[in-house]
Amino acid sequence: MLNVAIVGPGLVGGALIEQLIAHSTSHRFAALPIAIVGLLNSKKMAISQNPFSAADLSDWKTQVLGSSAVVSDLHSFTEQLSSLQGPTAVIDCTSSDAIAEQYPQWLAKGLHVVTPNKKAFSNDISLFRKIQKLSSSPQGPSVYHEATVGAGLPVLSTLNDLVRTGDEIVKIEGIFSGTLSYLFNNFSAPGATAFFSDCVAFAKASGYTEPDPRDDLNGMDVARKVTILGRVAGLDIGTNTLPVENIVPEALRSVETADEFMQRLPEFDAHFKELNEQALAAGSVLRYVGMVDVKGGKSGVRLERYPLEHPFAALKGSDNIIAFTTKRFPNPLIVQGAGAGAAVTAFGIFADLIKISERFNK
Repeated sequence: MLNVAIVGPGLVGGALIEQLIAHSTSHRFAALPIAIVGLLNSKKMAISQNPFSAADLSDWKTQVLGSSAVVSDLHSFTEQLSSLQGPTAVIDCTSSDAIAEQYPQWLAKGLHVVTPNKKAFSNDISLFRKIQKLSSSPQGPSVYHEATVGAGLPVLSTLNDLVRTGDEIVKIEGIFSGTLSYLFNNFSAPGATAFFSDCVAFAKASGYTEPDPRDDLNGMDVARKVTILGRVAGLDIGTNTLPVENIVPEALRSVETADEFMQRLPEFDAHFKELNEQALAAGSVLRYVGMVDVKGGKSGVRLERYPLEHPFAALKGSDNIIAFTTKRFPNPLIVQGAGAGAAVTAFGIFADLIKISERFNK
């Protein structure tokens, strides 16, 4: 059995718990036993020598992390997990830098790591290299982070397969943000008439953006994903070395609140309208993209024009799309689909867990 402990069981972690409960009651997956034995949030934690029951997990906030749970202590949590019988995987569902810095310690204690947290793979490259080294042995602990780029889409697994089979990566280009995909798919399209500020307001009201949309529009989330892809492809890049186009109007970058930003954003509708009209006049649309340019050295994050016949121009909704151009795939290999959301992110984590479980159940 693969023991599983979840750190930060919030929106994504809760969706994963639901999927694991469904998994545990299905006879189809009896050969791949995966069971939750630990939960930890910012206040409480609980670890059991035996798997938590489906009934307890269905109400985990009360039954597992309720009054009987102890105060969170990450050191104690790690020590107890490392003493369990059988393989154990820690799932980090936070976006915490401090938790990401724990990965080397977890790996050194033989704990596998699965996470959608981008920080360990896009912060200082020394942490990335340390994690790589500690997880490089076929008999040792594994690190899987498919959900750091494209949620449940097979982006990193595709890239890893290309690299491991000796293909030469030329370029990886894509629309990596569901928020920015939604915004520009609706704002920049033939016949579209909405102002940019209206598109942002609707996206915020619909829950597509961060509470402060500037956290999407500044491009740093995309930069982290580009960094991860570049490092997996073998480049020593980082968010501090990539050119990143911040499309937040400069005058609004320092306003104190998200509400003030939203109130003043219409002042800049003419700017975005001009950019869009220039693109449409050239038979193109605007798309916010990230690029890993292995051969050309022009990696970065920017607002680009794409002709109407380009796959990026035809994207709908909030989908992600990633194109891999390689020696074997001069016509790009394209991965497309929902790249955000709790259910699909949990799916990506779950698929990584199954990979680990299969190592011990052959």
